Amino acid sequence: MQTPAIDSLKMLIGDSPKMLQLQHTINKLRKCRWPVLIQGETGTGKEVVARSIHEYRNQGPFVTIDCSAIVGPLMESDLFGHTKGAFTGASQSKAGLLELANGGTAFLDEIGELPIELQAKLLRVLQEKEFRPVGSLSQKTSDFRVISATNRDLSKEVEKGTFRADLYYRLNVVTLRLSPLRDRREDIPKLLLHFMQKHGRSNQEIEPHVLRALIEYDWPGNVRELENCVQHMLAVNSGPLFNQTDLPSNIQNDAKRNVFSFKASSALNQVPPFRPETFRDSHAISNTTSKTVQSGVRASVMPLALMEKQEIIHALTFTNGDRAEAAHLLGIGRTTLYRKLKEYNFEEDLSFSQSA
Repeated sequence: MQTPAIDSLKMLIGDSPKMLQLQHTINKLRKCRWPVLIQGETGTGKEVVARSIHEYRNQGPFVTIDCSAIVGPLMESDLFGHTKGAFTGASQSKAGLLELANGGTAFLDEIGELPIELQAKLLRVLQEKEFRPVGSLSQKTSDFRVISATNRDLSKEVEKGTFRADLYYRLNVVTLRLSPLRDRREDIPKLLLHFMQKHGRSNQEIEPHVLRALIEYDWPGNVRELENCVQHMLAVNSGPLFNQTDLPSNIQNDAKRNVFSFKASSALNQVPPFRPETFRDSHAISNTTSKTVQSGVRASVMPLALMEKQEIIHALTFTNGDRAEAAHLLGIGRTTLYRKLKEYNFEEDLSFSQSA
């Protein structure tokens, strides 16, 4: 039977070099209890990584503490708990989040947002494993592993004086830096498949130029934004094929600003839609877009002729039909390009000007 840890690790979708290295590091961290600081942009999956580290041992609770939400006069109570009558409205004693994490993991999400006045008290808990609930004269103990996450550069926050250096060094025993999605574009096809399966449409097909637009988009919201995009496309799509009109408007506009255009000629329509099985077992679709090509990355398992057709179309689109320049970009002679166009029956279909 699979453990929750294995399932959690499988939530880290992708087999790009960056993801493989992350998974390798997580496997090491799951076997110890050192503090871990996870840094990454919003939407990169910091809590998924934290849960994967915790669930390997499957010991104790996983308690999420949203440091950005700890504000106002009750923030100490949220962390450390309080006794009955400690303040107005405290009709009964309440355990704090750090006490609830005893024996497990305290996940300090957005630790960079923790108010400076609470940072010293948190540091003492991490050092001594002791704390005092609000209104209590006695100490309590709680033994937990701490995993923290932030989208800020805490070293710069230390320099500015908004984050305590001693707390930073206590949290920063091991640092994991999660790559933004734009730096591992070759993982996007598998993420698309994962989210389509998650939302019940695993057999959905994708037009080639739509897949290219999804891979070339920079995804400022990272994986979370990609899932939202899939949900949007599923909501507005009424058939088995994702087409350009199903894309959110911001991605359509981004594609129109790029050199790639949605002006699909009949030649581009000859390229069949991408089906889930095309990339279900592949390592990457690195040749789908020029931005995706990285050394050492295995290309997707698709016919070479199909990949060649796509790159010829992309080169001619990029050069606005300048066949001499397209041949130069492709690393072939003009005669070879003309032969390929004739071989694939593109000579009459491509609506580009004859400039060479």
